[in-house]
Formats: sequence, structure tokens, C-alpha cells
Amino acid sequence: MVALITPMTEVGDIDNEALEALVAFHIENGTDVIVAMGTTGESATFSHKDHREAVKQIIKYVAGKIPVIAGTGSNSTQEALELTKAAKEDGADGVLLVAPYYNKPQQEGLYQHYRYIAERVAIPQLLYNVPGRTAVDILPETVERLSDISNIVAIKEATGDLERAKELLERCGDRLDVVSGDDATAMELMLLGGKGNISVTANVVPAQMHDLCVAALAGDRQKAEEINAPLLDLHSKLFVESNPVPVKWLMHKMGFGSNTLRLPLVPLAEEHQAVVAKAAQKAGIVL
Repeated sequence: MVALITPMTEVGDIDNEALEALVAFHIENGTDVIVAMGTTGESATFSHKDHREAVKQIIKYVAGKIPVIAGTGSNSTQEALELTKAAKEDGADGVLLVAPYYNKPQQEGLYQHYRYIAERVAIPQLLYNVPGRTAVDILPETVERLSDISNIVAIKEATGDLERAKELLERCGDRLDVVSGDDATAMELMLLGGKGNISVTANVVPAQMHDLCVAALAGDRQKAEEINAPLLDLHSKLFVESNPVPVKWLMHKMGFGSNTLRLPLVPLAEEHQAVVAKAAQKAGIVL
């Protein structure tokens, strides 16, 4: 599952031509699911109107060929509810709800937040735990409680902590899918019993990431390691600055839109460009 970038024009508008080409690139290269307007899509700097427009355009370009999951999280439960309603109305197949950030809710607040939205919008919902960005951690016991809600179907666990992944699988892996949100540890999580990976790396090497997931989900460690080995440096260097700064620079070099990001993010520093380019070349990307 690719955590898709949002190509932009040089003035920061959605570049629909580049977006359409990007969607086609993923469908042609075996991407199984597109995750629209997540962290990598720069959802934090999009108005609700632009956010909804980006999701609608991606659904239009995908044309039912693969599922689309829309990021609809917010630190306001009401805002998350409205974005989730809009995603369902616009034809998304599921939604990804990041843990409410900044206001640091208690575990009971997290439970009530997710329950409130799940009970009001009949669409498959994925929890998204990324404490490094949100300053709040959805603890395993809270995930276990939420796994009893029928349309909460998965968690994107982006801590990179495999012990945490093991605990989630033991507690509620029979009721809720655990998927990776950390490319560096995704292979191991899937070999433990995780069900997939929402990937930044897949933006630039979708075919390899698809094949890696197929091998790991089949329990074929040897094949998974062979595919993953040339990607290891890329997994790391795509986070040399805040995501999606490095991957957007790389996608620009590959011909998918400008290198424009919305403030307060700015383009990749020149001192890091050679490092990212070298990692891309190791992964077989020709720039």
C-alpha cells in the first residue's frame, strides 16, 4: 500500500496531470492499495476543500482498479468525522485515522474518539499510530478494546517497534489486521504475521515493494530478504529530512511533478540530495 505523495504545481496547487500519471504508474507496477492524503500526501497543510478534492481526483484516476484509502484523521473528533463522511461519499474504500495529535488525549479519549467516528460512518477504518509525530501513543490495550468494533479493521503501526507489533498480534491479531507504517521494519513485521505495509518507499519502487510484501506475507524469508537488501538504504535515506521532503524531491527527479511542498515544509537541502540519489541508485532507480 503506497502512502502517496501529492504532486503540486510550482504555486502549490494540486498538479492533476502529474497525479494522474502517478496513479497510472502505481497501477502498472503492482501497487495493491493507494493511501491518499496521509502524512506523505501533506494532509497537514491542506484545507478541507483541497483535501477532499485530492481524494476525489485519486479515486477518479484509479477508476476502481485498486482500493483507495483516504486519510481522514484530525486532532478534532468533529473534523475527523466530517472528513470521514466526505471520503465515504466520494467513494473511498476505507479511511486511515491518525491518532489525535498535539492535544495529547488520554487512552480513554482515544478510545472514545475512534468509537465515535466508527459508529457514525459505515466504512472500514484503520487506526494509525505514529507517536513520533503525534506525541500520543495508542497503547495495545486500547487497540484491543477498539478491535471489538466491527468496522475498525486494522492498525497502521508506525513505531518501528517489533515487540509492540508482537503484542498487538497476540492481543487482537485475530480481530484486527496489523500493518506496518515503517519501511525499515516492515518485512520483519509481515514475517511475524502482519498483513501488509503502508509504504513511503513504494512511491519510487512500487514493483519491488509489492514483490517484497508478497514474499513476506507468504513467509518466504529468503526471497523477502533478497528483495529488501537493495532497498535498505532507501528506506533510511527517505527520512534524512522530514517525510515527505526527500521522497518528493526524488519523485520530482523521476518526472512526477515539481519539487514544491507547502510551507512550513521546504525542499530537500542540497547537502542531502546526493545521499538520497545514491540510495535510489542502489535500489535500481535511474535518475
